[in-house]
Amino acid sequence: MAVQYLCKVCRGVLNVKTSIVVAAAKIGNRSQRGLIYLNPEIGNYTTTTHPSFQIREGEECVYTCPICSAQLNSMKYIHLVRIIMIDENGKEYNIYFSGIAGEKCTYKIRGHKIEEEKGPDVKIYNKYFEVPEEDRKYL
Repeated sequence: MAVQYLCKVCRGVLNVKTSIVVAAAKIGNRSQRGLIYLNPEIGNYTTTTHPSFQIREGEECVYTCPICSAQLNSMKYIHLVRIIMIDENGKEYNIYFSGIAGEKCTYKIRGHKIEEEKGPDVKIYNKYFEVPEEDRKYL
């Protein structure tokens, strides 16, 4: 079984060949929207978009599932996007990554345990994951 990336709502498969496909709309200008191809390797921040849909560094997008149109941006953790990963052994993880272009941070979480964190910008978001569970509701 190959690694699969799924929508957190409909659980539709988001990866095609060598990319994860998500739809995006720029915050502040929702008429600018398009598809983004993300590299599935955790820590590789290479993206591909159509030339008419360029996202500049620092711009934030609302990410949606191209299958069911559900919003993938986390409601719990501001500026992070969540999708599901199922590894080769069938283990399920939450994958969080920054929804701000140019920020490099990714978390691979199973249950409440961070299995992997990558990118120089993880320090910005570590506060979300270092807070005791009983206090997270106040974030």
